[in-house]
Amino acid sequence: MPSEHSDAPPVSVAGPHGPLRDLGPDLARDLVQLRPEGLYCPAGGFYIDPLQPVPLAVITHGHGDHARRGMGTYHCSMDTLPILRWRLGDQLYVPHDEGVAFMLGETRVSLHPAGHVLGSVQVRIERDGEVWVVSGDYKRQPDPTCRPFEVVPCDTFITEATFGLPVFRWPDTAGVAREIVAWREQCAARGETAILYCYALGKAQRVLAELMAHTDQPALLHGAIAAGVAVYRQAGIPMLATEPVGETPRGSDFAGRLVIAPPSAAGSAWLRRFRQAQHGFASGWMQLRGNRRRRNVDRGFVVSDHADWPDLLRTVRETGARRIIATHGDTHALVRTLQESGVQAHACLLYTSPSPRDRQK
Repeated sequence: MPSEHSDAPPVSVAGPHGPLRDLGPDLARDLVQLRPEGLYCPAGGFYIDPLQPVPLAVITHGHGDHARRGMGTYHCSMDTLPILRWRLGDQLYVPHDEGVAFMLGETRVSLHPAGHVLGSVQVRIERDGEVWVVSGDYKRQPDPTCRPFEVVPCDTFITEATFGLPVFRWPDTAGVAREIVAWREQCAARGETAILYCYALGKAQRVLAELMAHTDQPALLHGAIAAGVAVYRQAGIPMLATEPVGETPRGSDFAGRLVIAPPSAAGSAWLRRFRQAQHGFASGWMQLRGNRRRRNVDRGFVVSDHADWPDLLRTVRETGARRIIATHGDTHALVRTLQESGVQAHACLLYTSPSPRDRQK
């Protein structure tokens, strides 16, 4: 379970996923506060990525642990709109161009690129000259499928810390793409199918975009992956050519083909069509060999849509924020490191532990 480190005593709030803890000393006066429903801006009357149904929500991106059904109104980026429609159906959406401010209550709000997945944004909130930024999920690595992270100067920065441990340092993704192609070629030489498990929103599309420079052989897609790829193609994102597995003739030989499937397909009856196969997993968690063994996969490919340890520290520094609040993940090491360097930092935990979906990113 992620832990926190602070000189201030914890303030606990009961929530649907366990205790919600804000370790900051100025909870009642903060521009963004912690409530059972999630992060709340009282001056604006809105929640950011709320955990429960609320009247007004600002959504950072389309992943299921940030965008949920049941909100009265969803404010989001223009590029996130088709993703929310795909995942949540017909709702009351208010899309905004990135960087263009709008008023919610007494606050001036704007959305800025987070570099996590297509349409992902940070939320900048300003009132009476005070500026807070809620990062949502973000990364600093180049990604051909989304806009790069924008550093937004602020007084208080609420940062994710999904991979907030020094061990997490990402390799160049282009090199990982070459490894995936080499693995598929090795499988072909043995008459095997190369099945690569990827998260259906963001990871699969990024892998397909990176593979374009290294192969022209179309990839085969599980239906759950194909739906997300179609959304990205409609947004004009270039990716490797793909074919749905479900449209291949019965009895097809898949030897030497790369198949991209969601983690939920592992061990399912859907795999029976592949007579001989190797299984790989693309995730930042693959940097730890123990996770590879627990997933029972033959290969792990380190590709993450989150900031690694050096980029977490770099981002905190570049925002110029006087106060840092770490959330979503391994907050303890990040908070301690920042405090030891003289930065006012504490933890705000929205979950007792990362969800299964979080662990796939």
